[in-house]
Amino acid sequence: MFRYAAHRRVVISLKSGLAVSGVITRHRRGYCVVRDAEVIESGGASASADGEVLVQRVDIDYIQIPVGK
Repeated sequence: MFRYAAHRRVVISLKSGLAVSGVITRHRRGYCVVRDAEVIESGGASASADGEVLVQRVDIDYIQIPVGK
């Protein structure tokens, strides 16, 4: 799942209703690391994240790779 999306800008929708937008820079069996990350709430409000964001695979609903970005 992560290999295809690695080193690309993605939007990761989480089961909690939040989303994380950024670039997957590393991935392992159970998680991925997102840099240049922005956390997006279900209402559309967003906040930039300092540093890297670690996303557990079990928390991911789906991953989008926006076209042309």
